[in-house]
Amino acid sequence: MDDVKRLNIRQGKFTFAQKKKFRLESGQKLGPITLIYETYGRLTPKRDNAILICHALTGNAHVAGKLAGEKKSTGWWDPVVGPGKPFDTNKHFIICSNILGGCSGSTGPSSLNPRTQKPYGLDFPLITVRDMVDAQYQLVAKHFGLPKLKAVAGGSIGGMQTLEWGVRYPRFMDHLIVISTTHKLSSQAIAFNKIGRHAITIDPSWKNGNYYGAPEKIKGLGLARMVAHITYLSEEGMQNKFGRERVNRKNLFSFQEKFQVENYLDHQGEKFMQRFDANSYIYLSKAMDLFDLTRGFRSLDAAVRRIQAKTLFLYFSSDWLFPEYQSAELIESFQKNKKYILSYKIESKAGHDAFLLEYDKLNPIMQSFLDV
Repeated sequence: MDDVKRLNIRQGKFTFAQKKKFRLESGQKLGPITLIYETYGRLTPKRDNAILICHALTGNAHVAGKLAGEKKSTGWWDPVVGPGKPFDTNKHFIICSNILGGCSGSTGPSSLNPRTQKPYGLDFPLITVRDMVDAQYQLVAKHFGLPKLKAVAGGSIGGMQTLEWGVRYPRFMDHLIVISTTHKLSSQAIAFNKIGRHAITIDPSWKNGNYYGAPEKIKGLGLARMVAHITYLSEEGMQNKFGRERVNRKNLFSFQEKFQVENYLDHQGEKFMQRFDANSYIYLSKAMDLFDLTRGFRSLDAAVRRIQAKTLFLYFSSDWLFPEYQSAELIESFQKNKKYILSYKIESKAGHDAFLLEYDKLNPIMQSFLDV
């Protein structure tokens, strides 16, 4: 049986704000808006088994399995979604949508501006994590007609969305699964995002965001990905994986001779240029910088007090992008305000990307939590 049948994968799109524009956190208005989504499993007659998964910065709606015609690539969280897995498609109805501002079918800077019939480019308004969540709410509440979600889950910026869901729509879900994230970025993390955006915007091929249809690759996007990938790993993990090994050892005294780690970064940058939109990267990384769960509240405690869902918080020992002290701040606020929270520090050498790798450690914890 192929994955489409085994997981009951369905693809769809939802368009809203055709007449009354969607009001963004900035006060600007946007519409129409389309969200591309995939679902897995089946909704019960009571409509009480739906789980929303929020993807990371450069992810998409394809969270599990292989689509028809695909031979190699499975969904980005395939070890977590499916029969017998934490997000069990025999029990749960899983929804994952490409976020607002993305470039995998949902409305973003590469979409056609209805006013000009050309890609938005930098005419696309600045968006925030809150805007992403409000758009997702339209999808699950209006399009699917769900009165409530069993859970919302995500890692990295997906974890930010999950936290925002808990604060923004506190009674709309029973569980929150928050992984490898923070309630606001550190200045160091913002600095790395700045370098990535700068690498894109100084590339002549970027053309002030009006590059659509041009044949040139935006090499700055590849460089942005290389920088980001370093932050997703850890020093120990990189040393274990690459050491100082060279690619072919032919001529040490040549710029053509690469270390394995250089080859890895070149590959990641090249691959990223083929699949992602440079403007979308600029907008989404900026949304990550702007995320602050306390915005509109007097303190972190005031924001956390709104959360009603049972919360699972998972973080990793080697994640230096979202360091342990930030996790401790969030956990302490939950505990101080007597919120239901289970938190686990998971030992790993994989760095920030451990939530996409350490399934033997993640899966049992998430599976038991969803049964609470």
